[in-house]
Amino acid sequence: MTGEGQPLLDFLEDMRRLRRDCPWKREQTHRSLVRYLQEETSETVEAIENGDDAHLREELGDLLLQVYFHAVIAEESGAFTIDDVARGISAKMHRRNPHVFGSDGEPARSSRLTAAEVDAQWQEIKSHERPRRSAYDGIAPTLPALLLATKVLEREPSAAAGLPASNDDSADLGDRLLALVAEASTVGLDPEQALRDAVRRAVPPER
Repeated sequence: MTGEGQPLLDFLEDMRRLRRDCPWKREQTHRSLVRYLQEETSETVEAIENGDDAHLREELGDLLLQVYFHAVIAEESGAFTIDDVARGISAKMHRRNPHVFGSDGEPARSSRLTAAEVDAQWQEIKSHERPRRSAYDGIAPTLPALLLATKVLEREPSAAAGLPASNDDSADLGDRLLALVAEASTVGLDPEQALRDAVRRAVPPER
């Protein structure tokens, strides 16, 4: 049998066999695979920024490997399956995109919303699903520092204001970096992307 979706089913069986028959893969756990997920994510970002479609396709495959690897490990313990993962994200997309899928009998109204209104609607729905206890709630502390600061400031724009004075050089530098992130957020720029671009300009890749 071949067709749309069949390669995904075939790959699932490949991953199950690899867990069963490969000694290295059999020993892996969710925790031991974290570094590989981080590495593959970074390599995918690189492929996107280089505009290399062939490289991007390869790296997306490596990311998919990580998703399936974790799902098969969870399947073995009875925690969840890859189908549960897909059902969960599909249900979330339906809940958070009523302008596309409709909601509670209401028809979809995607053509009547701007991108900004869609984002505001998403955040509103998300806040009802998971009420926040603080500006950090739901933000992974392991994010790169610039991205962490950006996400916190998106929620609490005043967080960078009124920081206590410090005689510590490291703290002073951190305060100034946070102020720059706040400045970028105010004008709608991504400081993480801007810094990566600046590093590439400073150290161009070898030809």
